[in-house]
Amino acid sequence: MTTQTSRMPAIFFGHGSPMNALEHNRYTDAWRRVGTSLPQPKAILAVSAHWYLRGTAVTAMDRPRTIHDFGGFPRELFEVHYPAPGSPALAERVRELLVPTAVAPDMDWGLDHGTWSVLAHVFPNADVPVVQLSLDATLAPREHYELARRLAPLRDEGILIVGSGNVVHNLGRIQWAEDASPYDWAMRFNTCVCEALLARDHATLIDYPALGADARLSVPTPEHYLPLLYVIAQQTDRDTLSLPVDGIELGSISMLSVAAGLDIEP
Repeated sequence: MTTQTSRMPAIFFGHGSPMNALEHNRYTDAWRRVGTSLPQPKAILAVSAHWYLRGTAVTAMDRPRTIHDFGGFPRELFEVHYPAPGSPALAERVRELLVPTAVAPDMDWGLDHGTWSVLAHVFPNADVPVVQLSLDATLAPREHYELARRLAPLRDEGILIVGSGNVVHNLGRIQWAEDASPYDWAMRFNTCVCEALLARDHATLIDYPALGADARLSVPTPEHYLPLLYVIAQQTDRDTLSLPVDGIELGSISMLSVAAGLDIEP
C-alpha cells in the first residue's frame, strides 16, 4: 500500500436519513459532484458514526456486507446493497499506522448506512474498495483527533479518507415536517463550526463542548460529530477547505459536508 499517487482529499459527509441512499435532492446532488471532482482513489477508509464501540477495529474482509442498521423504513431501502470490495491490505496498513494503538482486524461488521448511503452517490458503481475504521467510545475528542493524524500518510498512497456523521444530530428534538425551521441553537452551533473550519481553528472544533448549551443540544452524544475530527486532522497548511453543501433538516440535523484538499463550490 505504498505506491505514490496524487494526494487524495479527505471528505466529511453529513449523511442524514438513510433514505438519502434512494433520494435525489440537493445533498445527494452535492455528493455526486464531489465524486466526479475527485481523483480516482485506490481505496476508501471510512469512519462512520454508526460503528461506535469500546476499542478500535478495522474491517479486514474481502467482501464486506451491506448492513441495514435501522428500522421503520420502506422495504426498498432494505433491498439496497452496496457491493464494494474490501481491502485486507489497507486494513493492515491502517493497523500499522496506528501503532501503538491496538486495532482489531474485524471480519463481521461490513459497511453500515453511514458509509453506503453516501457512497452510493459518490461512487455509484461500487468499484472502489472500502474499509471501515471504528470510533472508540472510550476516547476524548482530542484523542480521536491525534489518532486520526497518524492516518495522514494514506493520502499520499491514493487512499480517500471519508468521515460520515452530522455536525448537529439531535434525534430527540426532530420536527417531523419537511418545511421545519431549524432551531436557533442548531443554526448557531452549525455556523460556529463552519466559521472555525474556514479559519482552520481546529482547537475550537476539538473542544466543541466549550461552546456551551448550543453544543450540548447539537451534540447530545458524540458519535455523529467525531468523524469530522478524522477529516480535519488530515488538513495541512497547503490544503484548501470547501463546504460542498450545508443545511439543517427536520430542525435538528445538519447536512454540512466538508472537503479538505478539494476546492468545490456549493
